[in-house]
Order: sequence, then structure tokens, then C-alpha cells
Amino acid sequence: MATSLNMLSEDCISTIVSLTSPPDACRLMLASSSLRSAAESDIVWAGFLPSDLPQLLSRAHTQLSLSSKKDLFFQLCDSILIDGGVSRFLLNKVSGKKSYVLSSRALSISLSNEPNHWTWTAHPTSRFPEVIELKTIFNLEVEGRISTQDLSPNTTYGAYLIIKVSDRAFGLDSIPSETSISKEESLVTNTAFLYPLDDQKQQLGSLFFMNRRQMMEKRVVQGEGRRPNKRGDGWMEVELGEFFVGEKSEMVKMNLMEVKGHQLKGGLIIEGIEIRPKY
Repeated sequence: MATSLNMLSEDCISTIVSLTSPPDACRLMLASSSLRSAAESDIVWAGFLPSDLPQLLSRAHTQLSLSSKKDLFFQLCDSILIDGGVSRFLLNKVSGKKSYVLSSRALSISLSNEPNHWTWTAHPTSRFPEVIELKTIFNLEVEGRISTQDLSPNTTYGAYLIIKVSDRAFGLDSIPSETSISKEESLVTNTAFLYPLDDQKQQLGSLFFMNRRQMMEKRVVQGEGRRPNKRGDGWMEVELGEFFVGEKSEMVKMNLMEVKGHQLKGGLIIEGIEIRPKY
């Protein structure tokens, strides 16, 4: 293939490569020194960048290097702070599709500005300047919003609440939280726990509190009772649900709510909500 491409002009090669994918372009750069220049060209990498790039750059919290389209692509793959530092934007290195992370400051969290209930603090492993930690509260309500116009079309997205649980946490696994994803004409609900599964604790709970747990779980919507999954960055994520982005512009609301257990809760640390392609 490299030999056949070498017979074409550099502009022609660049145009062909721009119709492939970022991994294909990287492989061509390694295949032949004569193809490297064409595969690195702005013609190629401009095709992998979002169509709304000017608007995204205007939202960037810090100045980006614009020396080449390839360098800019990989800067976006590493994620950049946007919207005054309360959100992050990133591209998938393989597909070039968009993802966002809405920090806890970008979310609507019940009583988040009440110091008796929540505290804003820095965390060494967070991607944001600050996170929010729950002191104590009865009713927990978290909502994030994003426009499908900001996402990649014809793509199924998942929304994930990014959390940690402190050593002094309490009341987070007595009843599942209700989760929902809603758009203009659709609402999908589910349930999730905010505490990872502990076999020993589950056995004790089954022994002493099974009847009470079953009674309380009848108060919430039917769901899977999802558990947090560990991430590679040291945080955990709870899937709130998924939604499909078509050509129509819609506002998506992502919610987690626990207001039916009537039990004090504390020790939950929220970094934000990540919205990323599932497939």
C-alpha cells in the first residue's frame, strides 16, 4: 500500500488519508518516511477535528498550542478545561468523537451552598480545582444538563456520576438511588447504589435488615441496582443511563436522586458527570 501511495502527490495522499481515521494516519506515518509528511499534514488532521472547533476554542480556559492540526488533535484527546474551568472537553483518540466532563460546580446539587450539608474542597486526584463532599443530608439530588448540539451526532452516549466514598461515609447503601435520563420526548429511569458491593456487609445486612431493606426498596422505581465501578484514575463511576444523539438539537437532563429513604447520608465525594460515547 505504501508503495502505491508513493506514486501520488502529497496533497492527493493527504486527501485520501483524511478519509480514514486517526489510528490509520498514525500507522501511515510509521510505514514510510516519504508518507510521513503527507500523513502529518493539516489537511489530514483538520478532518479529524470537530466541525465546531472555533466555538470550542473560544470556550477554552487556557491558551492552546495551534502549531499544527495534529498537535491540536492530541491536545484535545488529553482533555482541556472549558467554560471557566468548570467542565472538560476531550476527543476519543480512535473515533474522534466528543466527550465532556461536567464538574460538581457545573451541576445542580441540592443545598450545595449550605456549609452545614456540603463542603467544597480540593482533591489531589481530581481533574478539577475543587470537588464537593457531603457532610450530612436527608435528601440527595444531583442534576447535570448538556445539549446534544455539543455532542457527536448518530452516537449512543453514556452518562456517569464520578464519585469517591470517604472512610467515614454513612447511609449511602440503605436504599438505591433513582437515576434518570430525560430528553424532550423520553424518560428512562433506573436505580443505583452509591457504595461498592461489600460481600461481608451484604451478608450482615441480609441477616439483620432484609425486611426493612425490602420495604424501603419498594418505595423507589424498578431498576437494576447498579453498583459503582472502579476507574483507572482512582475514582469510581455510577452509570446514570444512556441516550442516543441524532440530528435534532435537544437538552439532556441526567439525574440521581435519593429522597425516599428518609435517612441521613454523608461521606460522598462528587467530582462530576462524564458524558462519553458507549459504542
